[in-house]
Amino acid sequence: MEHIRLPKVEHVRLIDRISTRRSSLGTLYLTATHTIFVENETEMRSETWVLHSLVCSVEKQATTTTGCPLLIHCKNFQSLHFLLPLERDCHDVQVSLQRLSQPEHYEELYCFSYNPNTNKEKKQQEWDFLDLKADYNRQGIPNSLWKLSSVNKDYKVSDTYPADLYVPKSATRPVIVGSSKFRSRGRFPTLSYYCKDKQAAICRSSQPLSGFSARCLEDEQMLEAIMKSNPCSDFMYVVDTRPKLNAMANRAAGKGYENEDNYSNIKFQFIAIENIHVMRNSQQKMIEVCELRSPSMSDFLEGLESSGWLKHIKAVLDAGIFVTKAIAEEGVSVLVHCSDGWDRTAQVCSVACVLLDPYYRTLKGFMVLIERDWVSFGHKFSHRCNHLDGDPREVSPIVDQFLECVWQLTEQFPCAFEFNERFLITIHNHIYSCQYGNFIGNCRRERMELGLKEKTHSLWTYLWKKRTDYINPLYRPDQSQTQGVLRPSTAPYCFKFWRALYNRFDRGMHPRQSVGDYLMAIQEETQQLEEQLASHKEKITKLEKEQGWRADVKAATFDRSPAGWTPPSGNSLALANTPQDYAGGFITSSPCQQRAPENSLLVLPEDLRKTSDPNLSINSDQESGVADLSCRSPLSEDSSRDPDSDEAAYSAA
Repeated sequence: MEHIRLPKVEHVRLIDRISTRRSSLGTLYLTATHTIFVENETEMRSETWVLHSLVCSVEKQATTTTGCPLLIHCKNFQSLHFLLPLERDCHDVQVSLQRLSQPEHYEELYCFSYNPNTNKEKKQQEWDFLDLKADYNRQGIPNSLWKLSSVNKDYKVSDTYPADLYVPKSATRPVIVGSSKFRSRGRFPTLSYYCKDKQAAICRSSQPLSGFSARCLEDEQMLEAIMKSNPCSDFMYVVDTRPKLNAMANRAAGKGYENEDNYSNIKFQFIAIENIHVMRNSQQKMIEVCELRSPSMSDFLEGLESSGWLKHIKAVLDAGIFVTKAIAEEGVSVLVHCSDGWDRTAQVCSVACVLLDPYYRTLKGFMVLIERDWVSFGHKFSHRCNHLDGDPREVSPIVDQFLECVWQLTEQFPCAFEFNERFLITIHNHIYSCQYGNFIGNCRRERMELGLKEKTHSLWTYLWKKRTDYINPLYRPDQSQTQGVLRPSTAPYCFKFWRALYNRFDRGMHPRQSVGDYLMAIQEETQQLEEQLASHKEKITKLEKEQGWRADVKAATFDRSPAGWTPPSGNSLALANTPQDYAGGFITSSPCQQRAPENSLLVLPEDLRKTSDPNLSINSDQESGVADLSCRSPLSEDSSRDPDSDEAAYSAA
């Protein structure tokens, strides 16, 4: 609180980016953890909360006749434009926010003060929710070829690696230690993922300290041990994810890449993924395009192209596909590295795992993947996500790119992922929010020294408790596409702009209802109808018992039915309650079915696909997983009043 110069400012206007006419007048509050704007023009006081940890920049613009503008950019791509009445107040708010959003010490982060009222035992259970050893056991590790090594037990071999590491069984301690001394930051080759069907492994490391001619016998023996741990292949790939020019430049600093002449039975491959500085500049250019007010089509597309963002996403996916093909099609082990092995290496290894293993396309499996390849193996979250006030050149959207790669895959394979888009966006938000301790610090040793397990809470348990919000309604776990290896296309036309992440805070734009949210709304309504049906059946059964109805009474009831009426056969009583219009979570009945009598019950949605009436059936493409809702009308609010709509045509008929 000592950093807050001005806790409250009245008569502040929040300007809408799309339309200035939608600006709101209210009061701005600064607290120890949040900036809060409370509108005072509406009956229900709308509130906008911004966590200080999410604030990326605070810009005070030139004073105008209407006030002093203050522009706040957030790491989750929210942009807030405030207009304060006095220049002095605007300056005080700016200085306060700059200090609050750039803490100097870890203890100032929100996760150390966040307290959801759970006791010490439950807090420990939160951190025990994911078990990386159990995941390796699922992969078939340890076995006769791979073992768990305690060489880094005290973080003395590599202070950025985890304590538990899996290495080839033939790799001795002197070989491991010798290899670590020849690798940047001591990050020697170690197992990331094992494909037991092919007996092939994805290993990761940092670049060798080879310079122009240096070599290390232990490092050469380490790679040979990895190659021999795959009895199905007589060679292995070494993938350097950097552009070749960058790797060659590192030779001048005594680093570089493996010389094929010194290592037996390796095939070296460069895959050009740019460095953190190029990625940071690229995302910044893309965000500037997203924040344009009413851009033309050419301005937006040209700006997106010039940013190069989707080109970089393609490069990461291409690298993951290369590793996937080596494992799944050739049965060859792969060693992946970049410079230090915690940025591009993490991207490529984790993308390859998503493509290879259906488990990592489930909710819990994806959490395990991030915990292993990013948190445990030492991605520098604090530096890359700018958690503390530090060197801005260390900031880079490396984890953003990984999450977007996964989102691009969910667009190509809508049935293959158990989780939806909302799950990825929530993870992205909490990586930057510092509300949970999972992504604080730059390596496991640093997190242990900070006592995060004792002082903070884990995000994974929170996500698991709310997993119903993150389930993909198109997910089909038994489908061949879901179970097998994913083989995406990286042709340019296959890539999309992730509007739901980069523009999700824009108000007043066109409807943003996604297909996944639409289907989830249908599922929720279906569940409610099923519950109502069960309740009605229970009441009917109770009435039958109380009144002693008999079968002949039921038969007499049918005899008194209107003339010409015959009971339908099979399951045709199941009338589909197909949604016609969805806005704000409300669904109405479809005009594609005849209006039922007032006392009839539109139930049994579980039998929808079994109905004999072709007009009430939903044809489903087993490969794409996208239901053909032929009776569904457009999502817009005005569709019900469209004279050319299905409802008008039905009424005319």
